[in-house]
Amino acid sequence: MNPDALTEHLSLFLDVVESGSFSAVARRRPLTPSAVARRIDSLERALGSALFIRTTHAVRPSAAGLAFAERAKRILGELRQARAEVVSLSNAPEGLIRIDAPSPFGRRHLAPALADFLAAYPGLDVQLRLIDSFVDMQGEHLGKVDLMVRVGPLVDSRLIATPLAPIIRIACASPAYLRRRGHPASPLELSDHDGLDWDALAPPFAWRFEVDGQSRLIRPRRMRMVANNAETLVFGALSGLGIAHLPTWLSGEYLARGELLPLFCETGLPTAEPSGIHALHLEGETGTRSRLLLEFLKDRFGPVPPWDLALRLSLSQA
Repeated sequence: MNPDALTEHLSLFLDVVESGSFSAVARRRPLTPSAVARRIDSLERALGSALFIRTTHAVRPSAAGLAFAERAKRILGELRQARAEVVSLSNAPEGLIRIDAPSPFGRRHLAPALADFLAAYPGLDVQLRLIDSFVDMQGEHLGKVDLMVRVGPLVDSRLIATPLAPIIRIACASPAYLRRRGHPASPLELSDHDGLDWDALAPPFAWRFEVDGQSRLIRPRRMRMVANNAETLVFGALSGLGIAHLPTWLSGEYLARGELLPLFCETGLPTAEPSGIHALHLEGETGTRSRLLLEFLKDRFGPVPPWDLALRLSLSQA
């Protein structure tokens, strides 16, 4: 299989893992659902293993599929980075890219990605400014930066948004807290528990759960800690203070290691929020340097973010 075909097959496979549907993937590409299925069949034959469990209603990855997805993500990233390096050597882009991003996401995920990007493009430089806010910037830096990374709902129509990754939120607590207070079987039991919460700038989808087919706001009765910084809530949850409702990009590493335990995930990860993680720029002001970085970040974080791949694998093995 040549590199282009391999890249296409792996990308298609990861899209099916994310969407759970051949039809959904076909709508994103110039393919029919049957063509998507045939390509997945070809990949399964090449690997000698069934990657998906198929029913009349859904397509979900098998244990082998989940394990392969994590490796496929790395292989696809390496292939695309190798291609980016070839482009960088031939075109030699140079200059400075100025970026603003929320501190928690910037420290955990964006800074390592930028280090790899700069290694691939030695002629480029990055100026990263981290904002100490969970939600995002409010647009006051327009014109002073090339890209802004925003976590959560988009409110500024002056900006062009490029999706980087979905947001999935999970209620979780430390093993010590759950041994002490019991394991809630349903979001309806949260009122009997202690919690950790944001202040007045709480994300709009925090503490919202699907109950009987409806989205409901259900919160613990007593909030042991309220803070305007998401990482503070992680530390409180790790310390056993209560239950937190955290995005997986923030809590995934602790959930995968068992330092936090997921709640209400017996059937898998919850549905992604309507909002997500985006890179923003002013219309007509994205140069070659910024476009290179946007493509790099899209490949790094999507369509299935690495933190969600690791979490899906740990949930499938639980």
